[in-house]
Amino acid sequence: MKAVWYFDVVSPFSYLALDEVGQLGRESLRIDMKPVLFAAMLNHWGQLGPAEVGPKRTHTYRMCVWQAREKGIDFRFPPAHPFNPLFMLRVLTALGGEKDAVRCVFDLIWREGRDPSAPDTLATLRERLGVGDLDDLIERTDAKTRLRNATQEAVAACVFGVPTLVFGGQQFWGADAMPLARAFLANPKLFDDAELRRVENLPIGIDRRK
Repeated sequence: MKAVWYFDVVSPFSYLALDEVGQLGRESLRIDMKPVLFAAMLNHWGQLGPAEVGPKRTHTYRMCVWQAREKGIDFRFPPAHPFNPLFMLRVLTALGGEKDAVRCVFDLIWREGRDPSAPDTLATLRERLGVGDLDDLIERTDAKTRLRNATQEAVAACVFGVPTLVFGGQQFWGADAMPLARAFLANPKLFDDAELRRVENLPIGIDRRK
């Protein structure tokens, strides 16, 4: 079965999901890894990112560190967060979301804790990817337009956050949704359950914006 995994390298949860997504790709799914710009998705849906709410930011960062330790994943925050992920996303778009390149970028930022815009980080990236001129790579592959189109495609598919795995007409948002994705793979009729169907159209009791 074919799947699309939408991610942004600014998201620590995308990194925390990477191993499980890779495992699903080896076992059950043909996964297309697709970089998208999370900030543009937030703007479309009228949301704040978790790092844009002070107390939530602290809670989120603690959860990331704790979850990584629980899963035995090497993890270190970069020097500042959030950061501008555009250049890295464009590089990965230029390379077609190739899984080794995706792993390389995530490892630099979230395993080694590097500043993604620092000259030494970019020099290391060029060396590990075997690409001499990253700016030229972006320009000749029209990666800027392709990244924009991928983000618009995700929004059109009602994807609202990263990481999101989409297959079988369903989407699974967040690193903690991987068990649900596996359950759906094992039982494609999972969402036919009466209560799961009922909550899809649960009436809204109050709208605080009105």
